[in-house]
Amino acid sequence: MFGRNWDKKERILIGLMSGTSCDGIDAALVRINGSGADSAIKLEAFQELNFSSSVQKLIKECQGPEAGSNRKLTLLDSYIGELFAHAALALCKKAGIEPATVDLIGSHGQTLYHHPRIEKFPGFSVNGTLQVGNPALIAERTGITVVSDFRSRDMAVGGQGAPLAAYLDYVLYHNVSRSRLVLNIGGIANVTVLPSKADISGVWAFDTGPGNCLVDLAVSRISGGKKTYDRDGVMAMSGKTSQVMLKMLMEHPFLAVKPPKSADKDIFGAAFLDKITQALPPLNGADLISTLTEFTVKSIAVAIMEFALQRERCEEIIISGGGAHNPAIVEGLKTALPKLMLSPADAYSIPAKAKEAVLMAVLAHQSACGLSGNVPSATGARKGVVLGSITPGINFFADEEGDKDASS
Repeated sequence: MFGRNWDKKERILIGLMSGTSCDGIDAALVRINGSGADSAIKLEAFQELNFSSSVQKLIKECQGPEAGSNRKLTLLDSYIGELFAHAALALCKKAGIEPATVDLIGSHGQTLYHHPRIEKFPGFSVNGTLQVGNPALIAERTGITVVSDFRSRDMAVGGQGAPLAAYLDYVLYHNVSRSRLVLNIGGIANVTVLPSKADISGVWAFDTGPGNCLVDLAVSRISGGKKTYDRDGVMAMSGKTSQVMLKMLMEHPFLAVKPPKSADKDIFGAAFLDKITQALPPLNGADLISTLTEFTVKSIAVAIMEFALQRERCEEIIISGGGAHNPAIVEGLKTALPKLMLSPADAYSIPAKAKEAVLMAVLAHQSACGLSGNVPSATGARKGVVLGSITPGINFFADEEGDKDASS
């Protein structure tokens, strides 16, 4: 009925992702053979489109529970959509392919606010999530059908809409003889537990707490906006950790919540940092960054020990995300978790920097196959569901020979 996109054993897809760090758009061109957990995934091309400081400022002004006017949110949705479309077309140009050869785009969008906690409204109890990056604009500019808004359907069946990476983690890293942990350290850190003898229903995952968000925020403040992160962990390693501040940080209530759980970086954002720093004598810049980095390390390690290793004996952690390139974090985790081998995701088939964009392509492929993309044991959903909303491009109505849009 819907042409070549909906009855194929192999697809070419583009995955688009902008994470909580707001540093830019990751775009991955992916070829997928088969479906489900046995899919063969090949990364054909990858490109990063970095946001300018002015674009980062626009996004951050609209993030959080109280930020952004209706006007600004509406216009930002369209603006990010244009940027995502540009990223897709630029990737096609880099790869030397025509957009018409791409079957689907999986677009995560840019998260402005994620609220997994249930709140009571008149007549209903609800939660929600908000990502911007207008899929209609992406479909119109590229001509490619777009699958977007992946988190909402999981939340509609009682899930937290996160973490979504568990599905791809299983496909890429499941090993029948070795139980593994997959750790991604982005703005928020999350871990996936892959028991050796389990099928995908036995996988679980959860957010551990802050990844890079607090460190990035503090670096930006200290440098007056000239720097956005602690390159190579230089500041962290030159400072001294405040044990008093670290103790206060580790008392954050999110850390004690049992999985499944997900976090928005806002709960580890400016208000939280202000509360902690104002309650204590001021630290110099390096000591503050050292303390916040140790908080990231310790919150991850404690979560792994309390919520993962108590249930599953694991031998290896596969690590990805921006934090995987910070020696202060990596060395800290090696010290905190000495019995676990730390392996970079780059040692496997998909480079770490491309992984989240590849995930969006994989979820779009699952949707096109009519298969669930969430992992209920990771998100807390009542059941597996097909994720995302479909925005047709020209190719949505094309037949096997690639006829033009049936509406033209």
